[in-house]
Amino acid sequence: MIGSSDGLSSIFGWISIACWIVVYSPQVYENYALQSGEGLSVLFVLVWLVGDLCNLLGAVIAGLLPTIIILACYYSLCDSTLLCQIYYYRWKHGHPLFKAKPMEGGETAPLLPSGEQEDHKLLSTKALVIRYTSALLFVCIVGTTAWWIAGKEEEKTPRPDIPSGDWWKSQVLGWTSAVLFIGSRVPQIMKNVTTRCEGLSPALFFFAVCGNITCTLSIVAKSSDWGYLLTNASWIAGSSLIVFLDIFVSG
Repeated sequence: MIGSSDGLSSIFGWISIACWIVVYSPQVYENYALQSGEGLSVLFVLVWLVGDLCNLLGAVIAGLLPTIIILACYYSLCDSTLLCQIYYYRWKHGHPLFKAKPMEGGETAPLLPSGEQEDHKLLSTKALVIRYTSALLFVCIVGTTAWWIAGKEEEKTPRPDIPSGDWWKSQVLGWTSAVLFIGSRVPQIMKNVTTRCEGLSPALFFFAVCGNITCTLSIVAKSSDWGYLLTNASWIAGSSLIVFLDIFVSG
């Protein structure tokens, strides 16, 4: 008989995946609408990408939950998409990096004229609450449905024992990715001081927070065994700390 903890862990894992499927879309669209990726710090995205690659490799070596491995693959793909957008729009607008006409004010210049900046913020608090609540309910429903369709077979699959050599490799990669994820927020925070979050989608960090919370819950709901928690410690610590940083980064 499948334990309730396994089912709960799988549900949280699939909800986390749903959050991360949604999370990048608002920022990708924001970049498209503004025809600019300058709201994001290049260093933030680059460090995030390296962290995701370390996370992916460590998760595979450690034989972690399939949902965590799927997430790591998706993160890496989306990081690459954001990075491509930044450099594509720089090339398109003749950024000095490509030895063409420089953009006035550089990376810290406002992305929109003052009048358009105000128009860009016209959404009322009520509308934002309704939008985010609806989106959150959507990802919860999608995640639960995904678990119902595919999760039961996943729960029946036993987790293999990890050779001691691979265990240490996974821990080094896991903690490296956690440090990179946390450190990646620093350049974005510094950039926000000058740009005041212009061109940055709040939804990116809203769903990042939701994704990290549910990802952590999917791990701790699986088992309270100390060996299991120790193996997953870097993923738990990294996700938990990033939640607080992302709330700060989003302004």
